[in-house]
Amino acid sequence: MGRHSSSPEAYGPSATAPRPRPRRRSVAVATALVLVVAAGTAVALGTDLLGLGHGCGDRVHLDLVASPDVAPALKDAAEHARGGRAAGNGACLDITVTARPSYQVAEALRSGGGKDEYQVWVPDSDLWLRRVSRGAGATEVTAAGDIASSPIGVGMVPSAAKKFGWPDKTYSWSGLIGSALSDGGPRLGAADPARSATGLLALTRLATATGKKSGQEGNTEAAAMAKALSRRTCDTDAQLLDTVARDTSGTEGGNPRRNEALIMSEQAAFTYNAQAGDGGRLDLFYPKDGSPELDYPFALVDQAGMSDGQSQAAVRFMTLLGSDGGRAILEKHGFRTTDDDSPGPVAAQAGARSPQPYTEPTSRPATDQQVDETLGMWTITVQSARITTVVDASASMAEPVPGRGQSRMEVTKQSMLKALATFTPEDQIGLWEFSTRLDGSRDYRKLVPTERLGDHVGAGTQRDRLTTAFRTLRPVPGGATGLYDTTLAAYKEATRTYHDGMFNAVVVVTDGVNQDDHSISRSDLLHQLRGLADPRHPVPLIVIAVGPDTDKDEIQQIAEATGGSGHQVTDPGDIQQVILKAIIEAGASAG
Repeated sequence: MGRHSSSPEAYGPSATAPRPRPRRRSVAVATALVLVVAAGTAVALGTDLLGLGHGCGDRVHLDLVASPDVAPALKDAAEHARGGRAAGNGACLDITVTARPSYQVAEALRSGGGKDEYQVWVPDSDLWLRRVSRGAGATEVTAAGDIASSPIGVGMVPSAAKKFGWPDKTYSWSGLIGSALSDGGPRLGAADPARSATGLLALTRLATATGKKSGQEGNTEAAAMAKALSRRTCDTDAQLLDTVARDTSGTEGGNPRRNEALIMSEQAAFTYNAQAGDGGRLDLFYPKDGSPELDYPFALVDQAGMSDGQSQAAVRFMTLLGSDGGRAILEKHGFRTTDDDSPGPVAAQAGARSPQPYTEPTSRPATDQQVDETLGMWTITVQSARITTVVDASASMAEPVPGRGQSRMEVTKQSMLKALATFTPEDQIGLWEFSTRLDGSRDYRKLVPTERLGDHVGAGTQRDRLTTAFRTLRPVPGGATGLYDTTLAAYKEATRTYHDGMFNAVVVVTDGVNQDDHSISRSDLLHQLRGLADPRHPVPLIVIAVGPDTDKDEIQQIAEATGGSGHQVTDPGDIQQVILKAIIEAGASAG
């Protein structure tokens, strides 16, 4: 395809296509070249950079794993490179491209795998690279830059798009999704945000948009939309495309298995329309408050373990993808590139038409915190949770929090109440407190059993009972920290009462180390926790240490014995965010 002289007539004579962040691509190639030079290989930056069209002697083999949407384009590019001396030093590239969902590769790399299977990874989003980097024993992944992009929008069958006023009417993310999820709106499907960058980025953009509303109202609206969206969620983007209603005239409207609208990338709509023909094409909405985008990073896997030839070959292949021929291949498959004119023709095939803002800049990339909050909201909204919270009530919880004018206990209660507000009536939450000798010889006391928040209890609900219990928590004068016995007792009960189909967990909040001389030892605690942990019925232990008197290594050992996670915070006000982060990490490990 190369460069294009004009946009399709349907866009109107005034339509222009901006250059989608060309600086990123030049930085990407430069970064990759520096990486290879640092590894001790020589890169010739002459006119015959790729050396395509010449015969070759030896072949340099690379295994590349890629997101299923970009894998076909990379296979074409690999075939294009196979006949010439693209690897340098008279050698030819021999690249095997394997399609694999990005979430699966991310989890394998996060746990230390992948080193011997492939040298290059091209996921659909750098979200997955960030997920890998959070793994303690993760395989090293070195990002060299992005090779393409694709904005995310909402595709609709023509009958539904017409009702929404396409292409003349434009919507914000919350307006478009909210209208689609309302009574009488088209059946809207999405891919699971825990497994799909498209689903996660769109939901994050939606949550950010609704979050601009005041207080709990915005959170409630986002959670309600996520809950409604989850009813028509597929595991992967490929499965989602199989759910599109085939009858665009609307006569298939009674079939509840078919979606009339999908949250999807422009490239996915491009591919679908190319296969569907004129009779079954989708129309694409680009929300006016900005579309998040897939950015397709090109990453080296375990670079230190690659040979000089492999490193150089990887850079040469990336350079090919940034050349005129490489961009033409990517555009042919529906991706935007640094070509000035690429957005117009790609968007046209994807179902865009002016005045849909397909040429407007994409939205600002979501921050790690925004993504974490969205995943946490999705997990606890869509998959009902069963969580027992265990809060330290030792005397030290009366200590003041610097700069707040409140005690650790007061700030902890406020943060826990905020966390409680994010759970739905279907979730099951309970509360224990602990110190030393609170209930006879026991260091803990069960204040509220772990039951469904929406259940009626007396004159109120389980949520009301918990809210009251949290508010009445008080430090025990002279009380020490009975951490070990309490943690073991809470974990035993949680594993014994495990509920299938729910996110089961125990959350322990403490501001100190174990101070009970009559308790079990740390080694005995770890031994028993490991024996109780069952991968088939996971109950991660989430331990949150508050303040300067805690032992970070200790809480991590205790939590990790169950597949959970330990966290240390200086301010108890951070507890709500830490709980969300821990839920995400536990959910990712379970997946």
